[in-house]
Amino acid sequence: MRHNGHLRFWSDSFAGKEVNTMFRKLLLCISLMCSGSAAAQAFDHQLWDDLLKRHVVVIDGGQITKADYAGFQSQRQDLKQYLDSVSMVSQAEFDNWSNETQLAFLINVYNAWTVELILTKYPDLNSIKQLGGFFRSPWKKTFIPLFDREVSLDYIEHDLIRGSGRYNESRIHFAVNCASIGCPALRNEAYTAELLDAQLEQQTQLFLQDKKRNRLDGNRLMVSEIFKWYRKDFEQGWRNTGSLTAFLALYGKALGLDSDQQTKLQQSEIVIAFLDYDWQLNDTL
Repeated sequence: MRHNGHLRFWSDSFAGKEVNTMFRKLLLCISLMCSGSAAAQAFDHQLWDDLLKRHVVVIDGGQITKADYAGFQSQRQDLKQYLDSVSMVSQAEFDNWSNETQLAFLINVYNAWTVELILTKYPDLNSIKQLGGFFRSPWKKTFIPLFDREVSLDYIEHDLIRGSGRYNESRIHFAVNCASIGCPALRNEAYTAELLDAQLEQQTQLFLQDKKRNRLDGNRLMVSEIFKWYRKDFEQGWRNTGSLTAFLALYGKALGLDSDQQTKLQQSEIVIAFLDYDWQLNDTL
């Protein structure tokens, strides 16, 4: 913006002289270029990042985290300020971002609104499922103002992230958090475009390392139900993994498999089975 100011000053200083049309067009072009550059800048998640650093407790090096919902509640105005800023983003602005910026934004939005949903009834609940009804789950509630309409958590995850066709990123399942013990850890920092690949990779590794949710039991590989619910997402060719077995074999070391066990898994000599999901609230209490 300072460059624009200098150019205007230079133009004004020659007010007594004729300024040709070409120069005026040049000023206009530079102004539009600067405006477009500013519009394409990444969204600022600093407020959400600060809240996460304060109120997410890291356990076992990040394999597990717990949320201090009482702490989030004490700073609920800050959370609402962040959510208000999220709601001001237009569809056109979002579409102008890179895929990495979009995906980081959507993951942060999902996680932040999940925390806000918990706070609507906290501390009088022990599971996010209590926030749903007989005919509608909490994930189907339309209460999130986004892109000039009200949407649900399901819409963000299944339509915008998974269903948009823009990302083909199976590792998002280790980043979006459902406020439950069985869920992959709520990361204690905001996702950003610059760090997104490394953040998603670390979340995946840490989740698979957790023996409570993924472990070898004889000739059975017991894994989280996430792999059952979203199996198709792990079979869409991410890093040339066309099957769930191939995806898990790719992370054999994180699962604690030696080279022989990894080979057996690839040859389907190890059977994949699914553990029950723990829907208890991931609270620090």
